[in-house]
Amino acid sequence: MRAIDAGILICAECHELNRQDAEADSQTCTRCGALVHDRRPDSLMRTWALLITAAILYIPANVLPIMTINSLGQGAPSTIMAGVIELVQHGMIPIAAVVFIASIVVPTFKLVGIALLLWSVQRHQPMSARQRILMYRFIEFIGRWSMLDIFVIAILVAVVNFGRLASVEAGFGAIAFASVVILTMIAAVTFDPRLIWDNTESDADHD
Repeated sequence: MRAIDAGILICAECHELNRQDAEADSQTCTRCGALVHDRRPDSLMRTWALLITAAILYIPANVLPIMTINSLGQGAPSTIMAGVIELVQHGMIPIAAVVFIASIVVPTFKLVGIALLLWSVQRHQPMSARQRILMYRFIEFIGRWSMLDIFVIAILVAVVNFGRLASVEAGFGAIAFASVVILTMIAAVTFDPRLIWDNTESDADHD
């Protein structure tokens, strides 16, 4: 049985359990006074908006240069994929694999994973609640690792600054990539995981 079926609302701020007042238009938490809802207002719409924006920015994040490494006055802008290929050519395959997973695989998985969650919840697709919640928890877990490239670029820009000898400049691709990461992280927060269980009765898997 769900909490809402028992007439209980959970405060999103302090997690206090509140008895639902069926006659009240709005209700506040008995502990902290915050508004309580049975589900986050407009959760699906807000998550879709953030996800679509992130998907649009994902294109310039991979097409535009993410950084430019200047050495002795010469340098060429490099995209994420170009950087991975260059690392492989120099024999640094483990580092290339880490960059590829953190910068290409993880953001792509997050975009596709959140879209699948939204679609399955809205359209009652044949995916068990257990599968959905595992996907949601995994998306939340890997979200923090998507900023690896941005941290590396920030450190390089701050440390490698020797004038014409050597310098590192961040490109517009880095801004777009950081925006994608931030938007997908916010999308995971705005999505209400309780919606996963609202259509559990239509799932074939109840165990």
